[in-house]
Amino acid sequence: MKKHYRHENDCLNCGTTLESKFCHNCGQENLQIRENFGHMMNHAISDYFHFDHQFFHTLKPLLFKPGKLTNEYMAGRRAQYLHPVKMYIFISIVYFLLLFQSGQEKVATSKVTGKPVDVEKAISSANKKIEKNPNLSPSQKKVLEKQVSHTTTVSKLGLVTLADSDEADKKGKNGWFRPSTDDTSYRQYVSNQEKLPAAERDNFIQRQWNKKTLIYHEKYGESAKEVIIEEFKHNTPKMMFLLLPLFALILKITFWKNKKYYVEHMIYSFHFHCFLFLFLIVTMLLQLIIPGSWGIIDWLMFAATIYIMWYIYRSLRVVYHRSRFRTISKIIGMSFMYLFAFTFCLSLIVFITALF
Repeated sequence: MKKHYRHENDCLNCGTTLESKFCHNCGQENLQIRENFGHMMNHAISDYFHFDHQFFHTLKPLLFKPGKLTNEYMAGRRAQYLHPVKMYIFISIVYFLLLFQSGQEKVATSKVTGKPVDVEKAISSANKKIEKNPNLSPSQKKVLEKQVSHTTTVSKLGLVTLADSDEADKKGKNGWFRPSTDDTSYRQYVSNQEKLPAAERDNFIQRQWNKKTLIYHEKYGESAKEVIIEEFKHNTPKMMFLLLPLFALILKITFWKNKKYYVEHMIYSFHFHCFLFLFLIVTMLLQLIIPGSWGIIDWLMFAATIYIMWYIYRSLRVVYHRSRFRTISKIIGMSFMYLFAFTFCLSLIVFITALF
C-alpha cells in the first residue's frame, strides 16, 4: 500500500528541517497526519513487524542460505533484515501456538484398529456398559459416566478407553498428579505436619509437591491434572530463553579457536532457532493440509530431518569457517552438549511448574 508523505520539509515531532522522508534527528517518517484506516493499519503493522520489506527480505536467507544472516549482521549490514531478537519472539510465538493447538486432532482413531471412530458413539457405548454392570452402585455409575465423558478425548494416541478410565480411577485423584499424603486439604496437611517431630516431617520438595497438588485438587477438582499440564505448556516457551544462551555458550566452547565474542554466538543461536521454528511451522502446516491417505507424511518428515541436518552443517561452515571433517566432528560433540542442556532446561521447567 502506497504511503502518503507531506510536502512540507519540517519534522512534526522535533521541528528539524528534513532532507529526506525520515528525520535525521529523531527518525520519524514524514507522513501525512490525516490518513484512512487502511493506511493507519498498514503503517502500524510495518512499524511493528517491518513487513513492508524487512520480514520477507529476511525469510529467503533464513530458510535457504544458512549462516548468511549471522555474517551479514556481524558485518554491520542490518537495516534490510529483521533484528534477530524481534524475529525470534514473533516466530516462536507462532510456533508454540501452532504446536499446542495441533496437540489434538479432529478425528479419533481406535487404538486397536487404527480406523476412525465416532467419539459420541464410543462414549454412549461405554455408558451402556456401565449401566448394565450389576456390581456397581448407582453413585458409582454416575461417577464413572462422568469420568468417561471427561476422559474420552480425541488425541494423537486415540480414544481413552473405559479400561483406561477404570485404571485412572484406581490410581486415585488425577492419576500421577496426586499428593503423597492421605490428607484431603492443604490446611489439614499443614496442621498434621506441625504435630510431628521436626525429624519426621516432610522435606522441602515433599511439602511443595503436597501443597501444589492439594491446593489444585481443592480449586479445580477432577481438572487439576489438565490445569497443571496447561501451565507446563505455557512455561515451555520460557525454557527457550534459558536454552538460547546455553546454546551460545556451547558454541563458544566448541569454536573457542575462532576467538568470536559471546554475543556473536548468541546471534547465531537466535538465527538458528528462528530457522528451526519457522521450518517446523511449515512442516506442521503441510501435515495438516496433506491427507494422510496419500502416504507421503513419513517421507516428508524424513526429508525435513535431512534438510535440518544439512542446514546445521552448512550454517556452521559459513559462520565458523572450519573444514568439512572438523565441522562434522564439532556437530557430534555439540549434539551431546545440546541434548544435555535441553534435558536440564526441560527438567527445570517441570520442577518449577510442579512445585511452584
